[in-house]
Amino acid sequence: MTEIALPDLTLLNILLGLMMFGVALTLRPADFVRIVKAPKAPAAGLVAQFVLLPAGTCLAAWLLPVSAEVALGMMLVAACPGGSFSNILTWLARGNVAVSVSMTAVSSLAATVLTPLNFALYGTLNPRTRDLMTDISLDRVDLLLLVLLVLALPMALGMLVGGRFPGFAARSEKPWRIGSMLVFLAFVAIAFGNNLELFLDQIGTFFWVVVGHNALALLLGQLIGRGLRMPVSDRRAVTLEVGIQNSGLGLVIAFTFFPELGGVLLVAAFWGVWHLVSGLTLAQVWSRRPLPADDPVHRDPVGAR
Repeated sequence: MTEIALPDLTLLNILLGLMMFGVALTLRPADFVRIVKAPKAPAAGLVAQFVLLPAGTCLAAWLLPVSAEVALGMMLVAACPGGSFSNILTWLARGNVAVSVSMTAVSSLAATVLTPLNFALYGTLNPRTRDLMTDISLDRVDLLLLVLLVLALPMALGMLVGGRFPGFAARSEKPWRIGSMLVFLAFVAIAFGNNLELFLDQIGTFFWVVVGHNALALLLGQLIGRGLRMPVSDRRAVTLEVGIQNSGLGLVIAFTFFPELGGVLLVAAFWGVWHLVSGLTLAQVWSRRPLPADDPVHRDPVGAR
């Protein structure tokens, strides 16, 4: 196991909670109801995110010649819900933002149960990581409580504040998102800086693993969209939602429960950087490709937000 320098866990928890609070400021009950009214795209995306991606990651981590720590880091990221920046990237990509927002809302809520469940399940099923899961003696109840604390509670408070003070929510949305991204990237930079020697030693291993893993997530989102013959704007939303993971939650879990596993931390931290690079690149490519005239985004510009 690799020794790694630790940041302040309380600060990291607060930062993630604040990020989720900012995301939830603009969420409304209608974002959850929308899935009931038009379930195809969001439901398919959630299946890709919480079923196909964790299962595919478990298989890939078993087959690839990677260390147990890197494999466990892959499965930790795959167990996390979609990241909040997927909504912005979907908008930039001319995707269906209503689908993206709905998926972010429901996946963050579902993650309070599915993230601990998927991580414990696939981490134990994979023979490469089974011994690590035994060694760290992961307390599933504590993991569930942590996810509730940094996801569910800030989301509930954010929706409450946003509902009562819509003007404040509208004015603060953009600065909050930009600030959250900058703070998170700064925290990742500090984590890498404190462990520069380990980062340089392991970069040849985890760099291509993260790039390939992220490509797998994006591909799964695109394939399920095409397989179900979704409109182009819906496919873009689902693809970006599955490919942009809440790696901040992965960092919190890694720092809290197994801080001695440096490979897990490096995978989660680098995911937080790389998925923004790949997501922005894909969004820019799609932004230059006009949507078909009969796409639902054209028919329902208000619903697309």
